[in-house]
Amino acid sequence: MADTRVRLGPLSGTERLGIDEGLRSYMLRVYNLMGLGLALSGAVALFVATNTAIQTAIYGSALQWVVMLAPLAFILALSFGIQRMSAATAQLVYWGFAVAMGLSLSSIFLVYTGASVARVFFISAATFGAMSLYGYTTKRDLTQFGSFLIMGLFGIVIASIVNIFIASSAFSFAISVIGVLVFVGLTAYDTQRVRESYFEADSGEVAHKKAIFGALTLYLDFINLMMMLLRLFGDRRQ
Repeated sequence: MADTRVRLGPLSGTERLGIDEGLRSYMLRVYNLMGLGLALSGAVALFVATNTAIQTAIYGSALQWVVMLAPLAFILALSFGIQRMSAATAQLVYWGFAVAMGLSLSSIFLVYTGASVARVFFISAATFGAMSLYGYTTKRDLTQFGSFLIMGLFGIVIASIVNIFIASSAFSFAISVIGVLVFVGLTAYDTQRVRESYFEADSGEVAHKKAIFGALTLYLDFINLMMMLLRLFGDRRQ
């Protein structure tokens, strides 16, 4: 990234304005893809949650495991295969991921009340928006926090697996609190990384694929932040 800026050299006002406009357009594409992905997931989740027959078919059989693991398959496909994909294929895989996540997220409407899900969604959106704005505008290099946040993420995953067996409510609360802090930090860190990726894209095709992957990254930050907050503030159905 630093090398790219050196190659640019001194910029005129017109050239810098062109880069700024290009960056804004790029980030807008990322946020649009993320927002549309979230909307698609939400629509699928609501459809499943209000359709008893589909709920029974999924959660009354081994199909629930397929639904739970399907999003991971799409994430791995994009993470390790996006360079070999065309931008159109990558975007199609992203929409498939959004649908799979919607199927998986439908379970939260069976556990939590619709009102509390909506409330937590708006809290998550406000928190995500503030931290993403910070990550986009700050001059501070957040790379130094990246390793710490990634270690925290792995710690949350391991602790969550352990808690499946010990079923401790206090441990679950601690995981959720730490999870909120980690994903708040990751939102700012990943936003800065997405912004920096704009300068590394050397063609329209590459830029499009980087925007798709950036949208996936921010989507996951938002969803995980929301899930952690839902565990803390969601009202469970009786």
